[in-house]
Amino acid sequence: MGIWNRFAGFGPGPSKHVLLAIPVLLVVVITVIDIVAPADVHLGPLLVIAPAITASFAGPRLTGAIGVLALAAEAGIALHDGILFSRNVVVQMVALAVLSLLIVGYSVVRERHGRQLAQVRSVAEAAQHVLLWPLPSGIGPLRTASVYLAAEDEAEIGGDLYAVTRTDDATRVLIGDVRGKGLAAIGEAALLLGAFREASHQHADLTALTDALEQSVGRYHGEFTPPEDEAGAEERFVTALLLEIPDDAPLVKMTSCGHPAPLLLSPEHSVTALRLHPAPPLGVGVLVPSPRTLDVFTFEVGETLVLYTDGVMEARNQSGDFYPFAERAAQWTECGPEPLLRHIRRDLLAHVGGRLGDDAALIALRRAPTHSGHHLARLIRAESSRGRVRDSPERSF
Repeated sequence: MGIWNRFAGFGPGPSKHVLLAIPVLLVVVITVIDIVAPADVHLGPLLVIAPAITASFAGPRLTGAIGVLALAAEAGIALHDGILFSRNVVVQMVALAVLSLLIVGYSVVRERHGRQLAQVRSVAEAAQHVLLWPLPSGIGPLRTASVYLAAEDEAEIGGDLYAVTRTDDATRVLIGDVRGKGLAAIGEAALLLGAFREASHQHADLTALTDALEQSVGRYHGEFTPPEDEAGAEERFVTALLLEIPDDAPLVKMTSCGHPAPLLLSPEHSVTALRLHPAPPLGVGVLVPSPRTLDVFTFEVGETLVLYTDGVMEARNQSGDFYPFAERAAQWTECGPEPLLRHIRRDLLAHVGGRLGDDAALIALRRAPTHSGHHLARLIRAESSRGRVRDSPERSF
């Protein structure tokens, strides 16, 4: 199937001119065999295969031309046998002409649908770049990369979201997952991304930023309730994970709103599943105790944080086995962010057989060398008075 998909135009393969040789050669071979075969052997009806094959990679004009060639070959065979105007040959030629016209009609429909699909993909790609701005390869002291995999057929975007922004002396990161799919989920994702990019420059504290996002989501739910959600509006929410990575010390601050904790990849194939103290997701209508828990971890030079949505951890293969994310990621701890996510993307799709059951987003953040690492102890003590600092793994693989 993969080889034929490349022939049919769904991937790299031979050019249209090379592929055109296949139906032409088929017409020639059938014609020659029919002529040299015994009188009671008739292969002419097989000529309809030629336009059928052509329709899989060419447009209606070329398909019609091959249909005319097949019809001419059928007439040539009958003329050679001296039965051109016999009733049997006339019926065969009429049937071949009708089938060729039907195939040309199919080719017209396929070409129109192909143009529509290309337009939809173009719009989806433009929307993705508006909502999920491509992450730069480097921001502040970090090297970054991202991957988005939409579960919907031919889609580029869904309810998963991520964003990175700079403050005066730190980098802030958001990754989240809007419950549901479709336009409502995309609209809520757009709202949260806009609120994060604006509020990041208005709140010095990460927990205050999270509270601001909670208020934005709450206002959105109060002002906009799609008709299909009226009966279950209380179930609409967004899981989110917010990070702040200071420029002048190897640590990372996190606050989770019901979102999966990231993996910390260290050299020599060490993977740590960080242990967070999550609050409820944004928009569930639960009063979160104040202040929110702020978890702080060491984040050394050469280490990589991998943020992800539940579409990764809940991906299953045909046997129903979950994707062993931590174990697989341990193979590529030495890779930079971009090659790391390429490996994970390829391995994840192979695990699920090429199609995910839910949208999935991943971000990789690697700490680059800085010149202020000697401030770590002082900063950790300061953060310990306001939150929780953890520098030991919950679990290593």
